[in-house]
Amino acid sequence: MNVVILAAGMGKRMQSALPKVLHPLAGKPLLQHVIDTARSLAPSKLCVIYGHGGAAVPALVAGLTDGAAITTALQEPQLGTGHAVMQALPQLDDAQPTLVLYGDVPLTTAASLRALVEAAGSDKLGILTVEQSNPFGLGRIVREGGNIVRIVEEKDANAAEKAICEINSGIMVIPTAHLKNWLGSLSNQNAQGEYYLTDIVAKAVADGVQVVSAHPSAEWEVAGVNSKVQLAELERRHQLNIAQRLLEQGVTLLDPARIDVRGELICGRDVTIDVGCVFEGRVELADGVTLGAHSVLINANIGAGAHIKPFCHIEEATVGAASQIGPYARLRPGTTLAEDVHIGNFVEVKNSQVAAHSKANHLAYIGDATIGARVNIGAGTITCNYDGVNKSRTVIEDDAFIGSDSQLIAPVTVGKGATLGAGTTLSKDAPAGKLTISRAKQMTIEGWVRPVKVKK
Repeated sequence: MNVVILAAGMGKRMQSALPKVLHPLAGKPLLQHVIDTARSLAPSKLCVIYGHGGAAVPALVAGLTDGAAITTALQEPQLGTGHAVMQALPQLDDAQPTLVLYGDVPLTTAASLRALVEAAGSDKLGILTVEQSNPFGLGRIVREGGNIVRIVEEKDANAAEKAICEINSGIMVIPTAHLKNWLGSLSNQNAQGEYYLTDIVAKAVADGVQVVSAHPSAEWEVAGVNSKVQLAELERRHQLNIAQRLLEQGVTLLDPARIDVRGELICGRDVTIDVGCVFEGRVELADGVTLGAHSVLINANIGAGAHIKPFCHIEEATVGAASQIGPYARLRPGTTLAEDVHIGNFVEVKNSQVAAHSKANHLAYIGDATIGARVNIGAGTITCNYDGVNKSRTVIEDDAFIGSDSQLIAPVTVGKGATLGAGTTLSKDAPAGKLTISRAKQMTIEGWVRPVKVKK
């Protein structure tokens, strides 16, 4: 099967310099949604027609290397949908039918497209149609005796045709050899002065090619994006679809209307997600994870029974089972926490490994560190990992106790079972099992009087 994706439009109503098909839905460009769905159908040829946006659309396409190869063709000037498909003709296999998709219609499911392809077979023209209560502005499906005979656009329709509620989604499967002949005979004698792809329907009827239809599961599958309002509406529709699937899998969502998945979210059993959480990239939540409100997780793996409290930011990090994180904690890339680790409020961890049962409960920075088991890190502790040029590593071995307001100047090692007194600045290794302290001598200055402001 050939697939042609039309993505040449400028999208004036988007009020943006960014080409319409590159605007994001759920963190991914509209066009990429369509390409991903098309690739799931295993096409032999896949061509994207671009126009506005210069090199931006081909650049996106060039970066999508995981799947069927994609070619591009430039439509310049833009003279309608029929003219757009003409640009792909040299790249199509005549022996295979051609599926036409749209780069600004992102939510059509692979199941609906497979149904259309199956209905069309190799010799029929198939159209994905849908009944709409308010079809204003859309092409109408005109039938005679139940058979599709043509499609009429809103601006060219008479009163009777405008009363038709079955609309053309624009998505078609077409026998390619016929498609080439029909496109060559298109006319632009219409209200828009464009070459309509829909005009091939009447040509198919005239040539005795059967025209069939298939229907998506819902109207939103064929909804396009022409404005930021429509983009926002589809975003919420898409997120609600994701929420519905999560609920059906047994995930507890405290409000299904307030979740944003901008990638892949994989949940185990008995997972609870509070409101306002955002997921980007690939996020895995194991059995029994509880996720507090307004947390952001990016390419993260959260172990079974872990409790992420509200307002946490976790990026490219692994949290071990039964750990407690937050509130207001930040785990940066390269962080790996073992089981039952506590990272408390306003604690930041970066590129560090923390072994089981260790705790940093508040107001600490742990960067480029290897921390053993059962370590306690007091409030205000900082691993000083950067000298302005190079980053060095701090090692804190098992059962160490780091007193509050300590600074560990890397590279440095705190031995097993060692204790650092509060306020220590550690620039040399602390031996195992001993108390190490660096602190200015406390003094009281007799006779000192606090200055008084002099009146002018």
